[in-house]
Amino acid sequence: MSLPPSGEIPQGAIRFNTDSQRLEFYAQDQWWVMSTDTPNLGRNVDSTPSARGIFLGGNDGDPAATPRIDYINIASTGDATTFGDMSTARGGLNSGSLSSSTRGIRVGGDPTTNEIRFVTIASTGDEQTFGTLDSSRRQMSSVSNQTRGVFGGGTPTNRDELEFITIASTGSSNAFGDLSKIRDGAAGLSSPTRGIFAMGGTPANPNFNETSSDYITIATTGDAIDFGDMTVARHVVAGLSNATRGLCGGGLEPGSVNVIDYITIATLGNGTDFGDLTEAKRSVNGCASPTRGVFAGGDSGGTRKIEIEYVEIATEGNSVDFGDLTLARMEHTSFSNAHGGL
Repeated sequence: MSLPPSGEIPQGAIRFNTDSQRLEFYAQDQWWVMSTDTPNLGRNVDSTPSARGIFLGGNDGDPAATPRIDYINIASTGDATTFGDMSTARGGLNSGSLSSSTRGIRVGGDPTTNEIRFVTIASTGDEQTFGTLDSSRRQMSSVSNQTRGVFGGGTPTNRDELEFITIASTGSSNAFGDLSKIRDGAAGLSSPTRGIFAMGGTPANPNFNETSSDYITIATTGDAIDFGDMTVARHVVAGLSNATRGLCGGGLEPGSVNVIDYITIATLGNGTDFGDLTEAKRSVNGCASPTRGVFAGGDSGGTRKIEIEYVEIATEGNSVDFGDLTLARMEHTSFSNAHGGL
């Protein structure tokens, strides 16, 4: 169905979406499904501009970091808009959406810290205090469903521990289990039940990089189990997913690559070639709606990247231009209110 520009829609407007056959209302510059089965009396409409992607922090110089937080409407195309600021400028942030439909989380970062911080995705503003990790880390990987976030790996001292939080609350993280091996800068992929930690840096391997992936059941604490191998060994790689398919893009191998590969999250096995990013780059990050995956930023040959690009998750092919971030950056984190874990 056709939509008028968001600036012309009055807050509180109600419509019947003839595509989805659902009644929806407009609030906080987004369309929401009318429902009484969630605390917010509604949930995001995944095929309209309500699917919001957030890009937080990162390195915008060498080695300077930025506190800037940007956002986009995933279903449209165009440049990102300023959302707010981090409490402290940091790079080395987690890969993989660590978020519910209402709240987005970042963990750790560089300069190395044990901070956990959050934002409310529907409301622009600065990040707020959530709690602390068991120890200071950077370049962690993360997965989540509507209630729980799980994260781990990273550096310094090359870690394999996993921790978890309950996203709707605040407080320190708890022990979850261990990855099958050390993973630094792995991709995080989520369905409502399963989390995947793909590739990453493992010191025992030549060129540091790993092809293998682990999986966990998000609701059940315990150690990760082997899932399969991706097409190219790499780390500092972007991960995004819808409920059925996970995509990994870019990374370092040891040079930057433009590879996008995918897995079916419910089925153990190896990754398959999906297509290519617009150029080879590392330390890119991504977010998703149920239909669209977005990759943003990164580093290519020592140059920080400002570009945003996207793919349709169900259809293999190369990424295409979406718009630009408000500034070039790498090693940022990103999340959405409509990713595969939700």
